[in-house]
Amino acid sequence: MSDARGANEGMTTHPWPVGAVTGVGSLPGSDPVDAAALVFGELPTLPHVPELPARGAGADMVGRTAALLVDLPVELVPSGWRIAAHAGHDLRRSRDFLAWDIDAVEAAGAGHTGAVKVQAAGPWTLAASLELMTGHKIVTDHGAVRDLTESLAEGLRAHVAQVARRLPGARVVLQLDEPSLPAVLLGRVPTPSGYGTVRAVEPGVVEQRLRDVLAVAEEGSRVVHCCAPDVPVGLLRAAGADAVSLDLDRLATAQLDALGEAVDAGTSLWLGVLPSVEAAASFDAARDRLRDFWGQLGFPAGDLARHVVPTPSCGMAGASPAHVRQVLSVLADLGRYLTDEVEA
Repeated sequence: MSDARGANEGMTTHPWPVGAVTGVGSLPGSDPVDAAALVFGELPTLPHVPELPARGAGADMVGRTAALLVDLPVELVPSGWRIAAHAGHDLRRSRDFLAWDIDAVEAAGAGHTGAVKVQAAGPWTLAASLELMTGHKIVTDHGAVRDLTESLAEGLRAHVAQVARRLPGARVVLQLDEPSLPAVLLGRVPTPSGYGTVRAVEPGVVEQRLRDVLAVAEEGSRVVHCCAPDVPVGLLRAAGADAVSLDLDRLATAQLDALGEAVDAGTSLWLGVLPSVEAAASFDAARDRLRDFWGQLGFPAGDLARHVVPTPSCGMAGASPAHVRQVLSVLADLGRYLTDEVEA
C-alpha cells in the first residue's frame, strides 16, 4: 500500500456514472417481468439483466450461459451439463428462459439511456463445470477449452449486440462470472469421481482465454466478477478487465497492494458491501466499510466515489424478496452518498 497516493486522473472512461450501484445478477423468484421492473426501478444508474435460477435447469448460471454457445450444444445429465451431439429439450429450455428475460428487459428498460449490464459465466468457470462427452471436465482438455472459448465469445458478441438493439439508448456492460477461476489456477477443480482434482492451468493460458472473451465488449465496459477467495486481481487486469467485482468480506490483506495498483491503472472496483442472504443491510455499516477499505488502500477520501461501485456480496437468488428490496434500497442510498461526495 502506498502512503497518501492519488488515484489515477487519466483513468479509463466507463459507461456507468459516478455514484452508480448495481446487482451481481441473480434474484429470487421466477417472473422475469417482475424482476426486470424491480431492477430498472431500483438500480437506474446501472441496471442488469436479472437471472432467476429458481425456474430450474436452464436458468442456472451454467445452463443459461450454455444457451449462448455457438455450434456447441449441451444437455443435462445426472452429473450436470455435458456437451451433446445435437441440441435437445434442455438447450431449448435454456434458450427460452434467456429469450423471455431479454423481452422483459426490453419492456422494463424502454427509453433507458446509460449503461445496462449483462452477465454470463466466464470461460474458466464454464470449462470447470461443463463435461465432455467422455464425462471429463472441459478444463482437462486444452483444445476443448479453446473451442469453448471461441464458441462463448461468438455467442456473447451476438448477445451483447441483441441487448444493444433492444435498448438503443443504452451502452452494454459485459460481466463475466468466474467463481471457479481461483480453483482452476490452484488445481482444485474436482474430477468426476470426486476423489481427485484437475491439474492447475498455467496463468498465461488462463489470461489469454479470458482476454479472448472480454474482447467482445466495448473497452471500458468489461467486468469480471469473482466472489471466491484468492481473486487474481492482477491477472484479471492483464486480461483486459476494466472493473473487478469481488466480495469485500473475502479479501485478504495481501490483496490490498494489487487492488491499489488496479485503481492506479484506472480499474474500477465493484465492492460487495451488503449481504446477499438474510442479514441486516445497514447504510451506515456499508458506508463505513467502504471508507475504511479506501483508507487502507491509501487514497484520498475524495477519490472513492470515482473508483468504486457498491454491490451486494454475491448473487441474491437465495434471499427473500423482502431482503432483496432492503439491499436495493440501501444500495440506492449509497449511490446518492457517493454522488454527493463528488459534488461537495
